[in-house]
Amino acid sequence: MAPTRPYSTWRNAGPLVVISGQLGVVPAEVTTFVDGGATEQLRQALANARTVLGEAGASLSDVIKATLFVVDISELAALNEVWLDTFSDPLPTRTAVEVRALPYGALVEVELWAHVAPAGHGGV
Repeated sequence: MAPTRPYSTWRNAGPLVVISGQLGVVPAEVTTFVDGGATEQLRQALANARTVLGEAGASLSDVIKATLFVVDISELAALNEVWLDTFSDPLPTRTAVEVRALPYGALVEVELWAHVAPAGHGGV
């Protein structure tokens, strides 16, 4: 997703790739959220993150650290189900934080850090 603010969508530092927070919006429509509440927004945010990671030469399997921002922490159990549908072992480390509000009225936002091994080298 192209940023609408003065920041990079992703940056790398050596083997690390960091992507800016992703929302559960329909691709190319910055403020149109998918239907279905927080779980579907997370599913879409992770799909959007997959796209951004791909642009950076990484994938969801390269993710080592995640920060999940949620407006209602009581939805965490349902969000964890989406998380487990998306990531496999070894799972990335994760911090989940309840916030008062997110951009454009989003219910969730996810920021990811990935490690991409140089060609010919193993992973983390």
